[in-house]
Order: sequence, then structure tokens, then C-alpha cells
Amino acid sequence: MAPPKISLAESRIMEAFWREGALSAEGVIEAVGVEQGWAPGTVRTLIARLLKKGMIVATRVEGQHCYRPLVPRDNYVRAESQNLVDRLFGGEVTPLVAHFAEHRALSASDIRDLKALIAKLANE
Repeated sequence: MAPPKISLAESRIMEAFWREGALSAEGVIEAVGVEQGWAPGTVRTLIARLLKKGMIVATRVEGQHCYRPLVPRDNYVRAESQNLVDRLFGGEVTPLVAHFAEHRALSASDIRDLKALIAKLANE
């Protein structure tokens, strides 16, 4: 089952959880809220939304709520990537790669990595 859709702001909160593991609300405020210029109430609202969507779970640790991710980052990225490809490129990966190749300068490293990936996929 695909993870629920989350907003850009919610994804910033999730990145903190995926990076740090379990965090208190204060930990999230320090990890993300300050950098984004969000008030503590905004961070708490985003945490509440993620709880409601089932992206995180809360437990009590030493008298305070501690939150941790329920959805692994790779599951979320896979679902979002597939959604992007489906929505913008009719489910085809080749037009996505072609779009990047035509509209963004690929570095020599990008090209080398793509060639290696294609070779690997061809041998599977």
C-alpha cells in the first residue's frame, strides 16, 4: 500500500525523523522549525497531521511525547517517484530521463552513472 500524500512542509518534518529516528516535538522544532522559520505551533500542527496520516507514531518517554516514523523513507520515495512518472510522463521512465537530459546539463558523472545503471539493468 502506498504511503499517504504529504505536503512539502510535512516532508521536511519527515526528513528530520528519517535522519534522526525518534524526536520530541522540541527536537523537531530544533531540527527543522528554526531553520524554516516556523513557530513551535506550526511544527506541532505538522506533527499532528503526520500522526493523523499514519506517517509517524507517538510514544511517551520520560513524561513527554516522542515521535518516530512508521513509513520508511525508501517506501515514501518509491511511491512519490512513481506518482511523478505516472502523472507527468504517462508512467514511462524514458521521457523523464530525456526531459532531464534536454533541460538540465548532465555532468560527466551523471552520464557515467546512467550508463552503468543501464548496463546493470540490461544484464539482469
